[in-house]
Order: sequence, then structure tokens, then C-alpha cells
Amino acid sequence: MRVLVVSAPMTGHLLPLLPLAEALWDSGHEVLLASGGEALDADTGNLPVIDVARNLRFGRIAATAMVTHPVTARAELAGRGGDRGVRRLFGPVNEELADALVTVVAQWHPDVVIHEPLAAAGALAAARHDVPAVLQENNLYQGSDLVDATLGARTMQRALWRHGMTALPDPALTLTIAPPSVVGHRDGLPMRPVDAGHRRHDDADVPGWLRAPSEKPRVLVTRTTVAGPGRGDPMAAAVRAVEGLDCELVLVRPTAKVARRAGAGAGVRTVGWVPLPGVLPGCAGVVHHGGAGTVLAALSAGIPQIAVPGAGDRRHNAELVGARGAGIAGEVTAEALNRLLHDGELAATARAVRTEIEAMPPPQARVDAITALG
Repeated sequence: MRVLVVSAPMTGHLLPLLPLAEALWDSGHEVLLASGGEALDADTGNLPVIDVARNLRFGRIAATAMVTHPVTARAELAGRGGDRGVRRLFGPVNEELADALVTVVAQWHPDVVIHEPLAAAGALAAARHDVPAVLQENNLYQGSDLVDATLGARTMQRALWRHGMTALPDPALTLTIAPPSVVGHRDGLPMRPVDAGHRRHDDADVPGWLRAPSEKPRVLVTRTTVAGPGRGDPMAAAVRAVEGLDCELVLVRPTAKVARRAGAGAGVRTVGWVPLPGVLPGCAGVVHHGGAGTVLAALSAGIPQIAVPGAGDRRHNAELVGARGAGIAGEVTAEALNRLLHDGELAATARAVRTEIEAMPPPQARVDAITALG
């Protein structure tokens, strides 16, 4: 069968969809990824990709939203934009995707369309051609809430009207990847969150010193890959906070300014890109910007985390981690780092969530449910 997999044109939106897409491909099905923008630079292995966002510039849409809706824009940067922020940003994104996706479905004839919550245009294209749609969650929000918020935008209402619709049917299937103890019970089929590069990790990507056990507790510090404002880089704060603490701080892809400062600090090391699943199990903890992918990677590794609240979904993610007790939601301070290293309750809770995630069915186990729809 043929499966079209649709994401918004951003790398962080596409990557969580790849494990299921690869499982379908490995099972002998035809798979086509539809996205655009920076997502086209992602390593998708053997999976073919079609650009459905050739004229779309997310930065332009965000800048327009900031000028025309400054109150909502400020709230979004603080992680408090809610449905309004989703409508202002992803309504226009999906309107621009809609026509191209309708054409792709008409010409490629998929049997099933899988889309992430902020790519509701995939569901529109599926409905336009009476193809079943699968909603695959790719973050810690309830997927149906994000779809509803996107469809509530005037821009998406225009797209629906253009294609003779006023609403979309419910998805034929929903896949949820977040552990219930963190986000609460959700309807749909649970599926284990798997790092998108799980098959392309190579020990060669990890320097020898980082593969070896550390004499002191090791704390990894990562930052967002999304350009723009929003407090997405906790590294400078971590370098300041670590002074006097007996640990090894490892900065992943630091900026030149932070790298220069780190070079003068004892117990601080820097490294380029490394696969998180390959290095997190050897760490005592991780400090990051609150992105859903890093939150789930830390939970999957069973290590505590400091998640700094920030723009978009980052405040929501950080607060969920803090509420579960698997980490700390807040700024990076010496006190927070010390707790990350020595609070046994945080570590035990993180391990408990890891056990919960390991019990979730892997993407390969959901292939039959997808193919049954065709």
C-alpha cells in the first residue's frame, strides 16, 4: 500500500514521524514524506521526500503574526500563546500547504495519509479524496486540540472552503507517543517515542572520551535548533551555575561565545552534534531548552532533567516534567544543578517513566493497524 506522511515544514515536526514511516517502508509499503523548508535538510534515510512548501517561509509568517498580533506574539514567546498562538502561526502555514497536498494526494493516490497535529492540511487533503487519515502525535500536547486550534484559524477556514468543506472528519486512527503518567490518559493507540535517528546512530559520531564513563557525574547541556528568540539556549547559565560543583558539564554545539567562556571553566567540555540516545544513558542528568524531543529522549533514557520554560510548547513541556517529578522546570542555577545531581527521588522517578516508555509498543507494532485502514 501507499502511505503519505505529512509534517509542517520544520525539522522538529518531521523527525518524530520517521520511525513509523521507516517501519512501514521496511514492511514493504511505499512511503512518501511531504514537508518543506528546513525539514528537507533532515536525514530521512531511504525515504523519499516531496516539497509541498516551496514558497512558504515560516520566519515571514512569524514576523507577520508579531506585527499584526503583538499581544499574542509576546504570549507565544513566553510559552503562553495557547490556541491563539497556534492559530496565528500554523493556520497560515497549513493554508499554504493545503493546495499542494490536495494535488499530491490526487496524483500519487495514497491509501492512507499520516499527519502530525500541526499539519492539519494533511487531513484536509485526505478528506478531499476520501482517504483515511491517521493523526500521529509528535509532542506532549493532545493532538486533537492542536488540530482543532489550527482549523479554527480564518486562513484554514479559507482552505476548507476552497476545497468544498466546512469541517474535517475525525481521524481514522490516533497514535499517541507521550507516557500517560506525564500527560494523563489519552484515547488512541499508544506508541513508543523513538529517536528519529535510531538507525543512523554511529559510535563514530561520539568522541571516545564521551563514550567512556566519567570520573565525575556528567551533565549534558543542549540547546534548540530553532533560530529566533525564545530563551532556547541554557548553556551560558549552566556554565555560570556549575562553578563550585563537582561534576563534568558537556555542552553540545555551543555558540562561539559560550565555547570561549567554557574554555576557561574547570570541568566544562564541548562537543559537536551527538546522538542523544547514544550519550544520555551515560549521563547523570541533562539541561535543555524544553523541547519535546529532548524531554522524551531524557525520559526514555531514565535520567533527570532541567527543562527551561520558553517559547511555543517549551513551557508546557517543562511544567509537565516538573509536575511528574522526573526533573526540574525552571532556570539553570547552582541550586537546580546540585539538585539534578543529588536528588535521588528525581532519578527514581525518571527511571520509572523509562520503564513505562519501554512497555509502550514500538512503531513496528503499529504497522498492521495502519495497513488495516487501506
